[in-house]
Amino acid sequence: MNLTWRFDHAGIDWKEMSRLYEAAPLGLRSPEELKTVFSNSRFKSFVFDGPTLVGIGRALADGKDCSYLCDIAVLPDYQQMGLGKEIVNHLVRLSQGHRKIILYANPGKEGFYAKLGFKKMDTAMAIFENQADAMRKGVISD
Repeated sequence: MNLTWRFDHAGIDWKEMSRLYEAAPLGLRSPEELKTVFSNSRFKSFVFDGPTLVGIGRALADGKDCSYLCDIAVLPDYQQMGLGKEIVNHLVRLSQGHRKIILYANPGKEGFYAKLGFKKMDTAMAIFENQADAMRKGVISD
């Protein structure tokens, strides 16, 4: 294994990232959508094993008040090796100086992020494009 890290999106293969996102599994995201959201994110991490993209993460941040970590994904063959933890820790380091660092996690991953210092929020609320689907997945509740 020959892991290398990149922190900008120049030259990223968005189709490969879309396949990683689906395999992780975080769902279906088009290459065009991923290009838009990663290009508009202040901080990003890309982990490669040779030429293969094996891990990603990003943070939307305003420079002072809030940094929001999301889209943390690692290919299944590379999970349980500490890559997800390294990606999160890198994004947290980049987010230092913000009053709050918020992370969006899929249901069932709360324990992983708690080990990294994240606490459950009682006040977070959301409006999803597909509210019924988010409710069914356990992402939101009434």
